[in-house]
Amino acid sequence: MSEFLDLEAQDGIRMAWNVIPGTKQDAINCVVPVSAIFTPLKPNPTIPVLPYAPLRCRMCRSILNPFSVVDFVAKIWVCPFCFQRNHFPQHYYTISENNLPAELFPQFTTVEYASTAETGPVVPPVFLFVVDTCMIEEEIGYLKSALAQAIELLPDQSLVGFITFGTYVQVHELGFGLLPKSYVFKGTKEVTKEQILDQMSFFAGKTKPTTGVIAGARDGLSTESIARFLLPASECEFVLNSVIEELQRDPWPVPADKRSSRCTGVALSVAASLLGVCVPGSGARIMAFVGGPSTEGPGSIVSKSLSEPIRSHKDLNKGSAPLYNKAVKFYEDISKQLVNQGHVLDLFACALDQVGVAEMKVAVERTGGIVVLAESFGHSVFKDSLRRIFQSSDNDLDLSFNGIFEINCSKDVKIQGIIGPCTSLEKKSPLSSDTIVGQGNTSAWKMCGLDRKTSLCLIFDIAKKDGSDSIGQSANDQFYFQFLTYYQHHEGQMRLRATTLSRKWVAGSGGVQELIAGFDQEAAAAVMARLVSFKMEAEVQSLFCWM
Repeated sequence: MSEFLDLEAQDGIRMAWNVIPGTKQDAINCVVPVSAIFTPLKPNPTIPVLPYAPLRCRMCRSILNPFSVVDFVAKIWVCPFCFQRNHFPQHYYTISENNLPAELFPQFTTVEYASTAETGPVVPPVFLFVVDTCMIEEEIGYLKSALAQAIELLPDQSLVGFITFGTYVQVHELGFGLLPKSYVFKGTKEVTKEQILDQMSFFAGKTKPTTGVIAGARDGLSTESIARFLLPASECEFVLNSVIEELQRDPWPVPADKRSSRCTGVALSVAASLLGVCVPGSGARIMAFVGGPSTEGPGSIVSKSLSEPIRSHKDLNKGSAPLYNKAVKFYEDISKQLVNQGHVLDLFACALDQVGVAEMKVAVERTGGIVVLAESFGHSVFKDSLRRIFQSSDNDLDLSFNGIFEINCSKDVKIQGIIGPCTSLEKKSPLSSDTIVGQGNTSAWKMCGLDRKTSLCLIFDIAKKDGSDSIGQSANDQFYFQFLTYYQHHEGQMRLRATTLSRKWVAGSGGVQELIAGFDQEAAAAVMARLVSFKMEAEVQSLFCWM
C-alpha cells in the first residue's frame, strides 16, 4: 500500500490495477475495470516548472518524457507511444547523457511548463456574484454579511461583478461611483450577447462592427467599457460594499396565495452572456446565491400559485413534472455556453424549499462548479463553505480555471470515458473506445474549473485480442499513459502540466499473482463508487444484480 501512496504523492494517480491484464478477455474476467483516479493538479513541491515550451512528437503530439528513447549522437528521440523518430530542435543540440533537460530526468515523470512566449496578456480571475433578493429581510441580512466577508478575502487584482435578481434582473455598474447605477432586464425572456451589447451601451459613441463575433477587448470592446461592470476588487471595494449594504427585498408585492416572482434562469443567462461579452476564454466563476424556486421566465420549476406543489421525485419518475424538461433543456444550453467560454457556475442554494438543483445540476457539473445546500444563509454550512473557497494558507485562492485535459496512451489501450467535473470536447481519435462511460468518445475534455483536489475517474478499455501472440503486439511488456492538463494558473498565466506513466502487461494464468500484487483496493473502491453513482441515474434496476 505504501508503494501506491508514493506513486500518488509523485504523480497524483491511483490505479485500480497497477499491473494490467494483457488481453480483453483477461480484463473482463477481472470485473473491476482498468481505471484510475487522477488528480491533475496534485500539489508536489518537487515538480519542476520549466520556463519554455514543451517538445512534441510530430505524429501523435505527445510530449518528450523520461520514457522516450534518445539518440544523443544523431540528436533524435523516439516517441514511446507511436515510435515516431523526432529530431531535436536547435536549442536542444547541447543535449548529452550528462546534460539532460529536466523532462528527461527519470524522477520527473510529472513536469509543468510555464512558457510566456505562447501566451497573451495575463488576465486575472473573474468573480461574478448573482444574488437573489426574493427573501425575507432576515435572510438578506445573513447573505449581506457573508458577501462582505467573502469580498474582503478576494485577491486585489481579481475582477468582480455584481448582479441582483427578483422579478427583474439588475446588472450593477460598479465603475460608476457617483451614485448607484444598474441596467434592468425583464425576468420573462432569455437575454443574448447581442442584447447585452446593445442595451448596456458597450459601443456608446462608437460604431458597432457589422460582422464577426464580438467578444472581449481583442474583438472591438474597449477596456473602459468592460471596466464599467468588471473591476479589480481593490478599485471597487467601496462601491461594491455600498451596493451590498443597500440590498433590500424585491419591492414587487407578493399576494398571500402566490410565490415570489423569481427569475433565476434569466439572471444566470444575463451573467453568462455578460462574461461571454467581456472575458471569453478567460477564467471566471458565476457565484449564484439562490433562496427559493424559480417561478418566472425560462428555467422556472413551478408556477407562482401556492396551490401547485413543487415537483417531487415521484413526479419526475412518472414524467408528470410539466416544467422539468424545459428547464433542463434551458440549463443544458447555459452549460454549453459556459463551457465554450471557459466559465464556471457555482450554486449556493439556501432555503427550506427546493430551488431547482435537479434542473441546474447539468450546468454545475459540466463546468466543474460546486453546490452548497443549507437551510439558511445564516447556517454555518453556507458561511464556512463560502469562506473556505476564498481562504488559502499561501495567499492565493488555490483555484485554477479554463482547463483542457488530454490523454495519450499506447495503441493497445482505449479510453471509455471520464466520470468527473469535465465536458467532452468531442475530439474523436483512434484512442476512443466504442464503449462509452461518463464523458466519452473523445481524448480531450474541458475543465472550466479545477483546484488542487479536483480528481477524475478514468475508465480504460483493453484493445488487445485473445491469442498466443497478443503480448507480442508491443515491443516489450510495458505500455504508457500521458496526461496533459492545460489550465489558467491562479496568477493568470496559462500553464501545462504533463504526467507520463509506465505500467506492465501480464497475460494468461501465469500472471495472476502479479495482477493480485498490483491491485489497489482503495482505488478500486473509489472507482466502483463513482461508477455506481453514475449509473444510478439511468440504470437503477440493473445495479441491484451486482451491488
